[in-house]
Amino acid sequence: MAEHTQNIQELTLEDVMGERFGRYSKSIIQDRALPDIRDGLKPVQRRILYAMNKDGNTYDKGFRKSAKSVGNVMGNYHPHGDSSIYEAMVRMSQDWKLRNPLVEMHGNNGSIDADPPAAMRYTEARLSKIANMMLQDIDKNTVDFVPNFDDTEQEPTVLPARFPNLLVNGASGISAGYATEIPPHNLGELIDALVYLLAHPNADTTALMTYVKGPDYPTGGILQGLSGLKKAYETGAGRVVLRSQTAIKSLKGGKQAIEITEIPYEVNKALLVKKMDEIRIAKRVEGIVEVRDESDRSGLTIMVELKGDADAQGILNYLLKNTDLQITYNFNMVAIHNMRPERIGLKTALQAYIDFQREIITKRTRFDLDKAQQRQHIVEGLIKALSILDQVIATIRASQNRKDAKQNLVKQYDFTEAQAEAIVTLQLYRLTNTDVTELQKEHDQLTKDIARLSDILANDASLRQVIRSQMQAIKKAFATPRLTKIEAEIEELKVDRTVMVADEEVVLMVSHDGYIKRSSVRSYQASSADDNGLKEADYPILLRKVSTLDHLYMFTNRGNLIYRPVHEVADARWKDTGEHISQSIGLADDESLIAAFTFNSLDTTGRFVIATRMGLIKQTALADLLPGRTYRKHAQVYEKFKSPADYVVNIQFVDHAAPLTVMLMSQHGLGLRYDLAEVPTNGARTSGAKSMDLRDGDIVTNLQLVADTDEVMIVTQRGALKKMAVSEVPVTSRARKGVLCLRDLKAEPHEIVDFVSFPAKSQQPVEIITSHDIRHDILPMDHALNARYSNGSFVIDIDTEGLPVAIRMKALALTLS
Repeated sequence: MAEHTQNIQELTLEDVMGERFGRYSKSIIQDRALPDIRDGLKPVQRRILYAMNKDGNTYDKGFRKSAKSVGNVMGNYHPHGDSSIYEAMVRMSQDWKLRNPLVEMHGNNGSIDADPPAAMRYTEARLSKIANMMLQDIDKNTVDFVPNFDDTEQEPTVLPARFPNLLVNGASGISAGYATEIPPHNLGELIDALVYLLAHPNADTTALMTYVKGPDYPTGGILQGLSGLKKAYETGAGRVVLRSQTAIKSLKGGKQAIEITEIPYEVNKALLVKKMDEIRIAKRVEGIVEVRDESDRSGLTIMVELKGDADAQGILNYLLKNTDLQITYNFNMVAIHNMRPERIGLKTALQAYIDFQREIITKRTRFDLDKAQQRQHIVEGLIKALSILDQVIATIRASQNRKDAKQNLVKQYDFTEAQAEAIVTLQLYRLTNTDVTELQKEHDQLTKDIARLSDILANDASLRQVIRSQMQAIKKAFATPRLTKIEAEIEELKVDRTVMVADEEVVLMVSHDGYIKRSSVRSYQASSADDNGLKEADYPILLRKVSTLDHLYMFTNRGNLIYRPVHEVADARWKDTGEHISQSIGLADDESLIAAFTFNSLDTTGRFVIATRMGLIKQTALADLLPGRTYRKHAQVYEKFKSPADYVVNIQFVDHAAPLTVMLMSQHGLGLRYDLAEVPTNGARTSGAKSMDLRDGDIVTNLQLVADTDEVMIVTQRGALKKMAVSEVPVTSRARKGVLCLRDLKAEPHEIVDFVSFPAKSQQPVEIITSHDIRHDILPMDHALNARYSNGSFVIDIDTEGLPVAIRMKALALTLS
């Protein structure tokens, strides 16, 4: 019992978990997910290639069942699930994933639509011809071998790799703390770069990029962004844009179609087609008739058929921007270099491969030299034996046995053990004169080979020549033309809204309480104008015939601006209420819409005039209130208040240089008028300047932009209405006190609740709204003009109808042609 207790260790959980996780991380980084910089393979891939090669399952022999190879790999080298081994084998056979596939497969090996491959019991596989180059000379002590998982076999730690597989076929993987994304490249370009680097070891990335133009994806496509590409090749991390190869084709009947013949690397074609068809069904783009996948064994083709009047380039730009027809490819070139994960650039990868090939060729040359020297030694012994053949035969015949014969040959004629062994095993037919000549020829050839091999080991120039010749032979045998086109600049995709939205005339309504809707002209005409779906207390602040391509701006009294393209406003029958703005953007309890405007274009030159109840005023250009990306969920601030009790009383839009004046009226009955030019222009998140000199708790009731010939109607808290000429208030300067516009009473003085302006002799009715939601329609023509010092006439019984809260021009029914 005492012995057992001595083995118990007290360790903290942090130490145990840290140490165990560290070991686990090291294992999956080095032995699972990341490729080796030398042969570009992960362990499972290396084991598959080695096992298939050892089994004779090579390109020059017949195909074998994949299950046999998978079982062989799993049983001898890779003690993991058969599905992971088979998936790795299948990927190495997929010509849309690898630029130069390492496995050939008969049967269903998946598809670019991400269809699963057939089960391994159905498919057959063998190594491809280029995979043979990965394993060439593995039997010449070129690479280190280690015991397999159960010490019954030996497996290589790396393959000799006659070509730079890491960059040719790329790699992707995720391990603990590291991920890798290395794109495939063109074999011919890489070999040209390697040959150049071999002759110019100090070459920089720019020089190497004259040979390696960029990635060469098996799926082709167009790569854009040379600056991102150069950064990726220098640092191992960078971003480029990869887009499909497309063309706009003319069809019969004046129609057009977008033909897609190449898609970005590792994009699922079936999902891409589905996404484009969903855009057609949802009518997010106008003009797409049909999306068809016409791919067959001759190649990939996707046809997007368009209407005759469709903007083909505009629709293509939309699809590039909103589907995987164009993707962003992020380089993250991480590989195992010197037994540790490292982010590598282009030169590091190429130099590491050259260094590895130096090592491989040196080991192979040493192996070949040892073999040649051993053989030459034997040949020299055989030639010597044939020159004294009679004595040798006599010696052998006089010997008691094979061992004795060998000893006698060594003793009497100075043969070595190896030579004596070769002599006693010599067959009788070799004792002909011709064989002596053949041996002499072989001896001469061996002498040349030994000299050549010794020269390779002794001279770096000779070694470089071998590397160069080897790589050029690979290029001649396996190089293919580039598939991916490289473009220097990333094209900015601009999508005209006319592509996405049909230009249609609709009736738009925005209510004071925050309900918005658009209805077809037909729905509006089929209903009564008053039957607008609003509650009794609510009323429209905007009612207009607009285009679906127009822009809607809605302003709240709390300084928030809500933007909507008209086509995004909920389409509803005229009798329906529509959607409330709070369904997408929350409003405060005391917040309401006070003004709404529509614009044909956001490039309109114009400005808003904004006034607050606490006496602030400013102008803000439309250009300073353009919507941001988050306009659907977040309101934009257009006015910043200095006091939480302040709010905006009115906003008006000015898009011309007419000589307008600003007219303000305060609750205490003061009116002030000055030129609009005196109002400063400020940005959105500003308060503005002083509009009026307010005293004794006075507040601004409203703002109107008026001409000298206009008239105003004022409503007071006692229910009095007064019509007055604008010219009664003289034009002075901003921030003054103003002049009295009511007759001063000592008992129950009148206070201005609100006022509205209109052209002289206007026929449009004015509406007064009370606190009891009672509306009074008044025709301005029915009321005479009053002097500035009068209080007008009573029109509302405040005891029964409630206090007046607002006066406004009544929205008239639209006359639609």
